[in-house]
Amino acid sequence: MVGETGFASVVGIDFRSRFISLPSVTRLCYHFVTVRFALREKARIPEKMTETDTSNPWKTHDTREVYDNPWILVTESNVINPAGGKGIYGVVHYKNLAVGVIPIDDEDHTWLVGQYRYTSDTYEWEIPEGGCPKGSELLDTATRELREETGLVAESYELILNDLVLSNSVSDERAFIYTARGISQGESDQEDTEKITVERIPLTEAFAMVDRGEIRDAMSVAGLLRLRCMMAESK
Repeated sequence: MVGETGFASVVGIDFRSRFISLPSVTRLCYHFVTVRFALREKARIPEKMTETDTSNPWKTHDTREVYDNPWILVTESNVINPAGGKGIYGVVHYKNLAVGVIPIDDEDHTWLVGQYRYTSDTYEWEIPEGGCPKGSELLDTATRELREETGLVAESYELILNDLVLSNSVSDERAFIYTARGISQGESDQEDTEKITVERIPLTEAFAMVDRGEIRDAMSVAGLLRLRCMMAESK
């Protein structure tokens, strides 16, 4: 704890004086609140995670398929929930793994793709992304999607986020995100379902778009924030 004399020296106030100026009082209040907040936050943070029971508390009686197409399978299960009550649980099973790529050129610029997303009924800016059939190579998918959507070809790739779960309350979708360097421009080959705008922007602007909420796609946000952390750590 900081004693009266020590605290007074920190905030620059002489408590022996009969009169304390308004700026001094303001400074005292500011430092008092700051110190209390810091001590409270420190008390909240455990030194390590407590031991947790990670066993499955759900019981499944039966499961049936309710919808199936080339991309997803939807199932519904009769379950007993962790509290012991009966219920149902619907799960969307993805037949592809999600793969994203953040291309980076020698000038620390990247490429974003803009497209209208049918499910959210919004236009979104994202990193290049695509689906990897299970059993296929993730890197092959990253290379293909980067070329198809942007026309870019990269000399090297680095996996920066491994096995993300994107919406684990309703689906089993998993994602993997790469950076790509040694960029050269080729020809894009977009799919019939894609009407894409491609923009080359500074990485700093891509980070700022995340901060401003202009990039909302979960994979794009996670990948760009991870990249920003990596770049800060390397300085």
